[in-house]
Amino acid sequence: MIGKTCSECGAKRAPDQRYCLKCGARLGSLPTAIVAHLQRLRTFATGRIPVIKPPAARKPGAEGAEKRKGWPYERSDFMPSPRAAAAAVIGMLALGVALGSATNNLAQSAGLTTILVEEPAPSGEEETAPEVAAEPEVEAEAPAEEATAAAAPAVPIPQEPAIPEEAAIEEPKAPEVPIEEEVPTGMPEVEHVFLIVLGENGYEEIFGERSQSPYFKEELPGQGELLTNYYAVTKGELANEIAIISGQGPTPETAANCPAYADVSPGTESAEGQVEGNGCAYSTTTKTLPDQLAEKELTWRAYVDRAEIEETPLPTNQPAGCFATWRNPFAYFHSIVDAGECDEGDPGLAQLAKALALKPEKFPTLAYISPAPPTPANPTATEEELKTIIPSIQSSFAYKDGGLIVITSAQAPQEGEGADASSCCISPEYPNLPPAESKEEAAGPVKETGGGGRVGAVLLSPFIEPGTTSETYFNHFSLLATIEELFSLEKIGYATEPAITGFDESIFNAGS
Repeated sequence: MIGKTCSECGAKRAPDQRYCLKCGARLGSLPTAIVAHLQRLRTFATGRIPVIKPPAARKPGAEGAEKRKGWPYERSDFMPSPRAAAAAVIGMLALGVALGSATNNLAQSAGLTTILVEEPAPSGEEETAPEVAAEPEVEAEAPAEEATAAAAPAVPIPQEPAIPEEAAIEEPKAPEVPIEEEVPTGMPEVEHVFLIVLGENGYEEIFGERSQSPYFKEELPGQGELLTNYYAVTKGELANEIAIISGQGPTPETAANCPAYADVSPGTESAEGQVEGNGCAYSTTTKTLPDQLAEKELTWRAYVDRAEIEETPLPTNQPAGCFATWRNPFAYFHSIVDAGECDEGDPGLAQLAKALALKPEKFPTLAYISPAPPTPANPTATEEELKTIIPSIQSSFAYKDGGLIVITSAQAPQEGEGADASSCCISPEYPNLPPAESKEEAAGPVKETGGGGRVGAVLLSPFIEPGTTSETYFNHFSLLATIEELFSLEKIGYATEPAITGFDESIFNAGS
């Protein structure tokens, strides 16, 4: 049957078989497109244009001559010359070089490195470059089957097995650094403190059961918060007022309200920041609350009543320009006096009403207010004055812009039937006073001696719930620490003691 055997070796074949499995001969002619491509390569290599005769110009019987027995398909008589084949190979090599260069550039940009391994030459023999012999010209009529058979079969390139996702190695991640968050302190945004310091009043006589003033006992606590366990820190009105604005303990002279104005001498400073010596005027190196406010570009003013000068005689040798009475502690610090700040910082109580009409940014951050003390002729003078001052403050722009009013007394009575020298919170051995009489240590926070007694305090503010009461123990050093915390100031003097706690969210309880 036609097409059942190979025309070259006679081996059996299938009708649609293109190559003989025994001898490798091609069965049938090349496709027309391949023949045309090879002709173009031959033309490029030789420079000669092959003449292809049309089918009509062929000799009769030529078609039958090109056919071989048992093969119904027409075979090709074209075979490229060696020069054409060499040109094709060179072109393919050039293409490979270009592709390799592009691939190398991509590899370099990806951070890859190409490693060349050179096989060493045999010992004793010099490496020589292989000579390339010139290829002899071969006639163009060489059979195409030979070129096809000589071509090496393509060897498939093994692919590396893909790594499963579970086995993929992940790069270690850098440890996450936790972001430190600011811990809320519970302090409100107070902008102005109105500190009203009265004279000598015990808690029971002004706020407690023995009080004869409904204004102090009921009206003021009804507007704000009453601190029932608030204490003075030492004996002497001036010594307690100095403690409020500097954290300094007393000297014998400040405990006696400074009868003679003189510098504290020798004035050395202890490890606790206390100035040691006798006298009542502190050097320029002693830190005060006004100094701290000035460093923060904040302001202060002292509004002290000067109407009753005969009741509060001035000390001898008082500094020029300063109203130096026990009701004005700012006049006892050279950092204030020597800087000439008395004229501006100590305008007197009569200027308070004018200042309260100012815009909030013009009003001082700290307003220290000292009304006239009561006299035997007018025992209710302080109460009547406060009934005017406090409503004026509450209606001011500064108070509405985050204000806090503190009303307390410098100390409790130190003589007479209601004398009270108790202390709380801390019982320091003040370096400038003789040690107190040794008594049995109390179990609670209150000590029988060493302080200025229980005086109490009332706080008024938009940040405080009206009509509330706190039984937490505080003293004048607690008040200083609170003001420093409100304005982010460094604590000074005895306000740095760990046992001293300032007012917290339990005091500023509005909305809680």
